[in-house]
Amino acid sequence: MNLNNVRHSQQGSARDGITYGYIRVSTVAQHDDRQRIAMEEFGIAEDHIFTDKQSGRDFDRPAYNKLMARLSPNDTLVVKSLDRLGRDYEEMIHQLDIITHEKDAFIVVLDACVII
Repeated sequence: MNLNNVRHSQQGSARDGITYGYIRVSTVAQHDDRQRIAMEEFGIAEDHIFTDKQSGRDFDRPAYNKLMARLSPNDTLVVKSLDRLGRDYEEMIHQLDIITHEKDAFIVVLDACVII
């Protein structure tokens, strides 16, 4: 699946909205280069990329909370892989539900070539 086609097919459709990227690494010592490059290659503007450098065991993270406050209907959230979103399976399912149902936004998982 060509993700550029996915991104471009959103333009001019009911999916018009802002595309955001979310990057998470577990510690400040880790580098987010691969995730950041993937976001840039997807075409996400630097000011629409949110980055946390802390554990994914819960979702009480500063950048994630700012992202969620900004996320609106028809926006798209891009993550490199689902484990970058979080590590707690049940809470991740809850967050995916909030994003896709309450916020009415879309999720693109780059490593899985999935749009939720």
